[in-house]
Amino acid sequence: MTIDNQPGVHLGRDGGLDDVRLPAGADTVQLLTPTGERLSDDRYDAWVSDIGPDQLLDLYEDMVVIRRIDAEATALQRQGELGLWPPLLGQEASQIGSGRALRSDDFVFSSYREHGVAYCRGAGLVDLLRVWRGTAQSGWNPYDINMATPQVIIGAQTLHATGYALGIQADGTDAVAVAYFGDGATSEGDVSEALIFAATYAAPVVFFCQNNQYAISEPVGLQAQRPIAERAPGFGVPSIRVDGNDVLAVLAASRAALDRARSGGGPTFIEAVTYRMGPHTTADDPTRYRDPSELDEWRGRDPISRVEAYLDAQGRLDEERLTSIHAKADAVAAEMRAGCLALRDPEPLTVFDNVYAEPHTGIARQRDHYSRYLRTFVGGDGR
Repeated sequence: MTIDNQPGVHLGRDGGLDDVRLPAGADTVQLLTPTGERLSDDRYDAWVSDIGPDQLLDLYEDMVVIRRIDAEATALQRQGELGLWPPLLGQEASQIGSGRALRSDDFVFSSYREHGVAYCRGAGLVDLLRVWRGTAQSGWNPYDINMATPQVIIGAQTLHATGYALGIQADGTDAVAVAYFGDGATSEGDVSEALIFAATYAAPVVFFCQNNQYAISEPVGLQAQRPIAERAPGFGVPSIRVDGNDVLAVLAASRAALDRARSGGGPTFIEAVTYRMGPHTTADDPTRYRDPSELDEWRGRDPISRVEAYLDAQGRLDEERLTSIHAKADAVAAEMRAGCLALRDPEPLTVFDNVYAEPHTGIARQRDHYSRYLRTFVGGDGR
């Protein structure tokens, strides 16, 4: 299946402010309603024909576990064990649904909030925390899990993904590069430039925008008077607007976009309409700019509870299985906490390691100067 490369493909109703903010609409892909009702969609049902109750139960477990990981990391920050943490609460379906659609040879370029995608890619639990603990400059070796370490510069990863996709194209393989970013990033020039290059060269890249309704404290309606998915067709990139709190719909849309890229059809833009239920980071206070009633409204569209409702109706989520899933989530969180507390501060001179791939005289000179400076302190190593 390919997606018709025409402006206006699979977009929202009329582009008004309500349509920008709400996930349900005539042309917004939704396969599982907030109450757990399974909907049929001739365009996307085939992409999840292999997902029965057992497979959906696995996706449910993933979402429960990553929510528990996120809660534990937030607690660690509040207790002074992490310097900062960007929560993903509410965005589990967008990340797990898309992350589980990827092949191992695909390459991910993310922002700083895609802990769920990193979990799907096989990142170690403590690797999710190293940079936020301040004990490392990044969390993992990108080539071990085919995922770049998180990008803090807003939108820059879209250019990285497009460049990598052009490399894939030159190599003649059918792997795909995927860029994750938020709604705020779509106002950055980097994203526009990435879309232009991707469209011009039909690069095998998927642009995955998690529209969580806020660019820090700025609501999406201030920067997007029409659905964000409408922007991409103007660059020649077809788009899909999906209910980002529906893990089944996100999986289907992601598989369709990935297939298009693998078959030479070029890039696709996915707008997953979701909601950031927590703060932008643990340094943020969303109560200063967000109406509590809005949060209550979105809690009714919770990505985990809708799957739970569906599975319960199917008789596939008994008390024993539910207890087992939450026990696993608690065990994972405990393992991550123990690993975090066991991290030790790096030796001071390691700050100069891996700045360049090859020896560099400038770095060697700085290392020497800093080493002599450290020797002026008691102990001679700066501690």
